[in-house]
Amino acid sequence: MKKGTERLEAFSDGVFGIALTLLVLEFHIPEPVESINNGMLLGELRALWPSLVAFSISFAVVLIMWINHHELIGLVRKVDYPLLYTNGGVLLTVTFVPFPTTVLARHLGTPAANASAAFYCATFFCISLTWGALLAAITWKRRLVKAEVTDATLARIRQAYITGPLVYGLSVGLALWHAVAGLALCTSLWLIWMRLCYGSKEAAI
Repeated sequence: MKKGTERLEAFSDGVFGIALTLLVLEFHIPEPVESINNGMLLGELRALWPSLVAFSISFAVVLIMWINHHELIGLVRKVDYPLLYTNGGVLLTVTFVPFPTTVLARHLGTPAANASAAFYCATFFCISLTWGALLAAITWKRRLVKAEVTDATLARIRQAYITGPLVYGLSVGLALWHAVAGLALCTSLWLIWMRLCYGSKEAAI
């Protein structure tokens, strides 16, 4: 097995790109029937607001996960099978994101909004667990970590990865009570991934 991370990164980038592309498929173009007029078309486009909300949230989250993945793999000095398999677990959950996005888009403006939001938040709870496994595969006894990466950097990343599942789990319960509140808490974790994980010079950009 080659020690470099180039193939792992290239394959992962492709999967992230496909996941981002699939998100847009939720938008359904209004049919050009003979009876349609400007007002009807504008009304149908306005009715797509749940799809726009779900698409925007998921696109932003997957984009941040891709950046997070780039930074995390930047800490790696070599690749082994535990890393490949746990990375595969992350990619598995990333490719699943379009499904809960579709569920959220179709039910956000309905009486089933709470269930759809809870399912959406639960998906990211599961995703956060796969990221924790990937981090463990890399950092356990520093076996794959580059020598120049400090223990302080690893501690900061671990703290963020511990916080993630806790907040996502809370967002599931909150979404069952109030869909928008649960989604807001779920998406607030963007700040954790953007600021807590890689706020040092060791992060590879």
